[in-house]
Amino acid sequence: MGCARMIQANDMTGLSEQEAAERLRAEGLNELPGSRSRSSFRIALEVVREPMFLLLVGCGTLYLMLGEPREALLLLGFVFVVMGITIVQERRTERALEALRDLSSPRALVIRDGQRRRIAGREVVRGDLVVLAEGDRVPADGILRRGTGLSVDESLLTGESAPVRKEPSPAARELSRPGGDDLPAVFSGTLVTAGSGLAEILATGARTEIGRIGRALQKLEPEQTLLQRETGRLVRALALAGLLLCLLVVVVYALTRGGSLEAWQRGVLAGLTLAMATLPEESPVVLTIFLAMGAWRISRSRVLTRRMPAIETLGAATVLCVDKTGTLTQNRMTISKLVLAPGDVFEPTTATAALPEEFHQLLEFGILASRRDPFDPMEQAFVDLGARFLEGTEHLHEPWLLEREYPLSRELLAVSHVWRDPDSGSLEVAAKGAPEAVADLCHLPPARMAELAPQVRALGRDGYRVLAVARGVAPPRPLPSGQHDFNFELLGFVALADPIRPSVPQAVRECHEAGIRVVMITGDYPATAESIGRQIGLTDAHALITGPELDRMSDAELAAGVQDVQIFARVVPEQKLRIVQALKAAGEVVAMTGDGVNDAPALKAAHIGVAMGGRGTDVARESASLVLLDDDFSSIVEAVRLGRRIFDNIRKAIIYIMAIHVPIAGLSLVPVFFGDWPLILLPIHIVFLELIIDPSCTMIFEAEQAEPDIMKRPPRGRNEHLFGTRAVSVSVMQGLVVLAVVLGVFLWARHAGRSDDAARGMTFVSLVVANVALILVNRSWHRTGLAMLRVPNRTVWLVTGGAALFLTLAQVVGPVRAMFRFAPPRGDDMLLALVAGALTVAWFELLKLIRPLHRQR
Repeated sequence: MGCARMIQANDMTGLSEQEAAERLRAEGLNELPGSRSRSSFRIALEVVREPMFLLLVGCGTLYLMLGEPREALLLLGFVFVVMGITIVQERRTERALEALRDLSSPRALVIRDGQRRRIAGREVVRGDLVVLAEGDRVPADGILRRGTGLSVDESLLTGESAPVRKEPSPAARELSRPGGDDLPAVFSGTLVTAGSGLAEILATGARTEIGRIGRALQKLEPEQTLLQRETGRLVRALALAGLLLCLLVVVVYALTRGGSLEAWQRGVLAGLTLAMATLPEESPVVLTIFLAMGAWRISRSRVLTRRMPAIETLGAATVLCVDKTGTLTQNRMTISKLVLAPGDVFEPTTATAALPEEFHQLLEFGILASRRDPFDPMEQAFVDLGARFLEGTEHLHEPWLLEREYPLSRELLAVSHVWRDPDSGSLEVAAKGAPEAVADLCHLPPARMAELAPQVRALGRDGYRVLAVARGVAPPRPLPSGQHDFNFELLGFVALADPIRPSVPQAVRECHEAGIRVVMITGDYPATAESIGRQIGLTDAHALITGPELDRMSDAELAAGVQDVQIFARVVPEQKLRIVQALKAAGEVVAMTGDGVNDAPALKAAHIGVAMGGRGTDVARESASLVLLDDDFSSIVEAVRLGRRIFDNIRKAIIYIMAIHVPIAGLSLVPVFFGDWPLILLPIHIVFLELIIDPSCTMIFEAEQAEPDIMKRPPRGRNEHLFGTRAVSVSVMQGLVVLAVVLGVFLWARHAGRSDDAARGMTFVSLVVANVALILVNRSWHRTGLAMLRVPNRTVWLVTGGAALFLTLAQVVGPVRAMFRFAPPRGDDMLLALVAGALTVAWFELLKLIRPLHRQR
């Protein structure tokens, strides 16, 4: 390529093979110490260490010790089922990430022993001379020693979508920071978009700029989510309460009934029943299955879940920090405006008609000043626009031959191409570059330059990158040595921008409606950042802090200032991390989206890191909790919606579980304190109730649709507990009302002279009906149970129908009735029990109707 012509192999001999081998042994491979793929065994080990699984195993062990192997096996069976679901989900995640990785090591062209050699990029060592050409990935950090017109895309490190120019330096020994034009440093992972050169490698592997970011990642530890912390507290509370109540019942029952051996045996039976009633083993199952199923549901929207608890946390996010390049924008340059020298403007991005004739020459010579198959994104924008508007016209010149290229230089920020028409032999000259450089080529008088300057400044303020285009006249051969020897005519200006993703403005609006503040963090210039902010709908795009300003602020000043800022511009990776930490210190729940290496530390430090899967880097993906496989920013809104839905449904399920266990525990406990009362509930009754409770909380509530206002309300408070005071109060109140009603049915039956078995049968029927009623009313706290019957949820009818069928069998089939210790049912008794069970939730339904009227007043 170009470098082959300008840098000969014998100019510099490079390292010898022996030196390279010794340095490779001493300093290691040129690769980052990436995180290893987790094995199934390691995933299983992580799963069983979770408190929710410890609770399940503990409950199963307790049942085994109490001599109830069926319940123990059922409970331990849940352990393996849920563990299987989790392992399958985690392995699917790992396989998807492996598919996203580029497993083949990039190749590098090095000079060793004076000869060019193509080697694996991982074998590059410090001191190697690497030949760089258009389209190459830079294999390691180094200094450009020789080069011609070299430009590099450093967006993965800086967030700036436009390539930067590189200037060779024969003597430089220190690497500068990424970003900025006319510097000699080149960095690992960046892309050569134009020109050619020879670089000396100064740092490899973990010592590169990317490696330095990797070291920052290793110092960050992910925090436990609120759900994980509350689960741990629940485990301790339930274990202590269950043990104390179980012991209390055994002792009280035996002592109040004479203390005989039979009394102690019946006391153990009563304690066993109460233990089964008070240990809601469904709670950890709910927490795990809901998150696993949530990860599966969100994967159907092309969002990969790496850390399942993050789904629940996402519903609490108050701030969404987004990187501009590649996240809000498409990470490609497009031409937004064509401006003629007289001032006429054409906007291709909004145009539906053909390009006006007077703009043809401006676009034609912009294309002629670009390469035929460009890597440079700005030149690609010219080619793309030409294909759209000039295809089939005389303004595209495929047969023309490039006679000479005058490359861009530090002294003159413009490039000129001389083309020859093979048919006529005539020459045409096209130039493009910085407006002041092209104006200089055109020898414009100061007065004319002063007239054009406001146009250029206005475009710059709007965030555009502005290039000027000129047409030149070639003198007779030989061609001059410099561009200034041509006579150029200024044709106009071209305004380029990295366009926003079409779905972003709507996604930002939905975030605002959901009470989520969107903060843009970018390495780009303030004017560009403000322009993008206005386009996507940030409410105050002028609330901006730059990187240098941020450096002058203390941590306390930054934590106070981030509350009002919506844009951070010209920031570097360490500053992104500091911004996220300042938002966390200010009490925000922070979600961070990004796709570049520069986003990785902030992704890991945020409560929820959301990486882009298509354009994103491995470092970003492995640092994140969620990965958007389709790179669609709007998917984050769907993820937030799902996170809120999951939290709502977990709360509904837990409230139901707590509510139904109050009457079950009460009916098991109360008879112990009355010597003439029989045991109302026996272990078989508890097992029957669990057959209703388990599918209800793990299937009905998990499949429940989101509330209509779920994205119209602010995020829940950071310290709002899943088992908060309000939720626990409502749950306990529901349970106490059910307990009072079913105990009332039992007392009425005894008062009416019914046998113990008949009273037990009536009480159990009212309890089962109340159980089903609790399921129906807790499907929504805003809509009535009757209204929710119109909301499709097939599992509701399956569970309700199954409960009715088995309850009927227990009442009318003799052998089954005998197992349940029921008496043959009477019609009026059953009607009373059914009505009583249904009325247990009437007060809560009435509250749903009254609350909206109270709010309206």
